[in-house]
Amino acid sequence: MKPRARFTIAIVGAGKVGTVLGRVLVENGHQVVCVVSRTTASARRAGKYLRCRTTSTELSSIPPETNLIFISTPHGAVADVARELARTGGLEFRRIAVCHASGMLTASVLDPLALRGAIVFSFHPLQTFPRDFPPAKILPTARGISFGVDGPPAGIRVARRLARALEGLVIEIRPEMREMLDAACVVASNHLTTVMSVAETMFAAAGGSGFSRSFAPIVDATIRNIRMTSPAAALSGPVARGGVGTVARHLEMIAGNTPQLLPYFCAVSLETVRLAIAKGSISRDQADQLTTLIREYLGREPDTEVTT
Repeated sequence: MKPRARFTIAIVGAGKVGTVLGRVLVENGHQVVCVVSRTTASARRAGKYLRCRTTSTELSSIPPETNLIFISTPHGAVADVARELARTGGLEFRRIAVCHASGMLTASVLDPLALRGAIVFSFHPLQTFPRDFPPAKILPTARGISFGVDGPPAGIRVARRLARALEGLVIEIRPEMREMLDAACVVASNHLTTVMSVAETMFAAAGGSGFSRSFAPIVDATIRNIRMTSPAAALSGPVARGGVGTVARHLEMIAGNTPQLLPYFCAVSLETVRLAIAKGSISRDQADQLTTLIREYLGREPDTEVTT
């Protein structure tokens, strides 16, 4: 494909990732020429949002003018899509780049297409795309994000072009560490959501209401402080001050009122002690006192049954 050519894109998988990133590309002057999905309804829905008239459930519908095939299916389907695409006629793969958006797979899953002459790479967005949100609600958060990529040099070059077209940045990842990056994304997004749920439960136990309104300022300020500096520099609170007495009272309150949250609170508090050591805000003696105290509570046997 020509180095500075406009992308003419076929999107395979009409979920939130392909639909939202495709819309960013369209708004930035590129063209989605085909949307392929498991169902006609989902393909047409995405096609309408992406200003694309060609929608299908068949990979053979991808037009010959396509120069980028973006596979945004669930990761369990990527290998099958790659194999079927490689058997598809009517496409000149030597002028086509193919990528997938899975956080769990490397570029090697696209080897059947590389053997046909396609430029291949992985292109995992470091962003959350909630299934329950419509694409228009996700779109504002899809610009300026980072993408974890791997692949051959030619693939990395196209990945950089694609990231620029999306107003984003590329992070090159060693293939063997691909799943570690995905796990980090789980912590940054999914676990953060769980942390907010834990805080909401504790707030309710304290008699509070209106959780989102009440806690948004402290959460926003914390994220802002981290963005301006680093997690260690932004750390504050009783552990960062070596406040053994305060931590002891917190542990006792949680054990008595929300015992199901005690293992979580202890585990995260131990990590916070390590972060405070890295920050240099507590002495070794304070760290030892905090660690001993937290492990004492961690050894208790609360009711940790998961309920729905």
